[in-house]
Amino acid sequence: MKIRTHLIGFVLLVNSMCLLSCNSEKEVRVLKLAHELNETHPVHIGMVEMARLLDEISKGQLTIDIYANGQLGKERDLLELLQIGSLDMTKVSAGALENFVPEIKVLTLPYLFRDSAHTAQVLQGSIGKRLLMKGSNYRLRGLCFFDAGSRSFYSKEAPIQRPEDLAGLKIRVMNSQSAFDMINTLGGTPTPVSFGELYTALQQGVVDAAENNPPSFFTSRHYEICKHYSIDEHTTIPDVLIVSTYLWNSLTDQQKEWLQEAADRAVNYQKKVWAASVAESLEQVKAAGVTVYYPNKSPFQATVEPLYQQYKTDPELYQLIQEITAINQPLKKKEDER
Repeated sequence: MKIRTHLIGFVLLVNSMCLLSCNSEKEVRVLKLAHELNETHPVHIGMVEMARLLDEISKGQLTIDIYANGQLGKERDLLELLQIGSLDMTKVSAGALENFVPEIKVLTLPYLFRDSAHTAQVLQGSIGKRLLMKGSNYRLRGLCFFDAGSRSFYSKEAPIQRPEDLAGLKIRVMNSQSAFDMINTLGGTPTPVSFGELYTALQQGVVDAAENNPPSFFTSRHYEICKHYSIDEHTTIPDVLIVSTYLWNSLTDQQKEWLQEAADRAVNYQKKVWAASVAESLEQVKAAGVTVYYPNKSPFQATVEPLYQQYKTDPELYQLIQEITAINQPLKKKEDER
């Protein structure tokens, strides 16, 4: 009888341990995050830090697996996967996102931001939060903006130092109407090519030039083909970390807090990584034989001014532009007010 009692007790103990183990396993949730960048890019490094922070904050209950290098598709593919709930998260350029969330297009306007401080005030302030939420109507909820610096032109044959230098050149652009409009206005021929295919496109002459930030120019090895880099900083287009609303709505309030906190903390970390990467990237491309130019921006700014006027037909977006440009504008001197 005692043996039978002990046996029953042992069975109950084993069952309890199994139940606890099963419950523990059920509490762990793994999110899939995919993007097109390679593992050395500072934005990818920012996402790795976010995954580490989420694991730490949630005590291992909510984790992220990252699929880099376009393993699961190009930016448009990844956004569509989020919309149908087949992927949890992605990172895309705001330039790609504007095709899904029209309001985002204001962030792709050339020379919208005065400097990095102005950019941070907009993206990490109330305007940025409003824009991140705009995607929810399209099943794409923004979590944060990652610093992707300013984009400048790089070319194969000759430097681009004036708008006139773009005449007759096929310029690679993202699949973004704003990018098409900007290059057309500057006198070039916009040619959409996915980032993963751009190296070959430059090599084979499909395009004559492209535009991107220093870390992307360096980590993509485009400097091996393009030996002229003109820092005109025509656009400051952020990267956007997005979660599918299918996933977001399935998370508990606690899990949502964990994920948002990890994203917000990763933004500050990634900013530091980005700044260091810009300096290092410019040094590396110069060492590889690239000539870096710093053209006068004024002619470029004057040439693209008509793009702003187009927005007057859209009162909501035009008002948003006014809000962005008004943030911390220097006070006019009394002489100017007369």
